[in-house]
Amino acid sequence: MKTIVSTNNAPAAIGPYSQAIKVGNMLFTAGQIAINPKTSQVEETTIEGQTKQVLLNLKAILEAGGSSLNKVAKTTVFLKNMNDFVAMNGVYAEFFTDAPPARSSIEVARLPKDVLVEIECIALVD
Repeated sequence: MKTIVSTNNAPAAIGPYSQAIKVGNMLFTAGQIAINPKTSQVEETTIEGQTKQVLLNLKAILEAGGSSLNKVAKTTVFLKNMNDFVAMNGVYAEFFTDAPPARSSIEVARLPKDVLVEIECIALVD
């Protein structure tokens, strides 16, 4: 059985998808971009600012689904430019301090709303 997870503390889906789906004790998030949920706009222009907003959005979704950043098992990071990897990684490390999850990082040609970064994750649920 799957359960849709949704919160107003993260951006609403901008297409036919859910913020996250819970299946058993696993939570699968949709890719999150740097949309501020209060304004529905991309406000940050730097990779550091966008990465922080993305991770705050993921944190809100995880918490709404009964999980947390500490329970993330895997992330996938999509970067518009791999030259931003070091700067993204610096912010990422602030959110995943202990036993960071497995991760893949991929450079892509374009992301929604022309953002610099998108991140999705898979986490355990209590």
